[in-house]
Amino acid sequence: MRIVTWNVNGIRAAIRKGFDKFVDKIDADVWLLQEFRCLPEQLPPNWSIPKGSEMILHPAQKKGYSGVATISRVQMTELGRGMEGSLDPDDSEGRVLVTKHGDILLVNTYLPSGSSKEERQQYKETWMSQWRDFIRPLLESDQTVIVAGDLNIAHTENDIWNPKGNAKTSGFLPHEREWFSELLSDGWHDLFREYVGPEAKIFSWWSNRGQARVKDRGWRIDYLLGNKAARDRLVSVEIDRQGGLEVSDHAPVILDLH
Repeated sequence: MRIVTWNVNGIRAAIRKGFDKFVDKIDADVWLLQEFRCLPEQLPPNWSIPKGSEMILHPAQKKGYSGVATISRVQMTELGRGMEGSLDPDDSEGRVLVTKHGDILLVNTYLPSGSSKEERQQYKETWMSQWRDFIRPLLESDQTVIVAGDLNIAHTENDIWNPKGNAKTSGFLPHEREWFSELLSDGWHDLFREYVGPEAKIFSWWSNRGQARVKDRGWRIDYLLGNKAARDRLVSVEIDRQGGLEVSDHAPVILDLH
């Protein structure tokens, strides 16, 4: 079973830049896409998802903003949208989509960014707290549960190219990193980090400023978090950096389960 999470930075632009080439190359069973930024009627008329697949799109109410989509070639059932928190009970920003694929439950997540202004940082932190409460009960499940997506936080100093220079930057603030540690202490497994080891510095997002992408000055903010059942099925996890150079500012993160 191959599952991919990828912030595509706008599906229409991604399609123009070669999204379908990576879909064919990676050949995943399930795609968890974030920052879809497109309503169903805005999709290119000559574009289609892979043959034999189905897509559930959960767009933001605001056009051209946020939104998540899950594409699956294994039978998929939608279980819910949003996290039922008081902050955004209708999930108007299109940030959480829960689906079931056989014996696997997937939570496609696009955690808010706090980098634009202080008001959004406060929104992000409230959202983080409510989302943690939302996913915690899933740890008790006997089935395989994977929570995946762009979480807009680099957890450790090995998840960012310049930790000292970014110590006061949203996404690497001490209390955000501590929250992520608490998330793992709840029982979630950072499947990529557990597979590659604690020292590897491999990134999934690069700023478009300067030469960050060319020089690999990135952050790892795209995750696949699994419960114990998912950890027991882990075969491999890898980041396809080329997808982050050609298609989006994020790279696809590819998980294989047995």
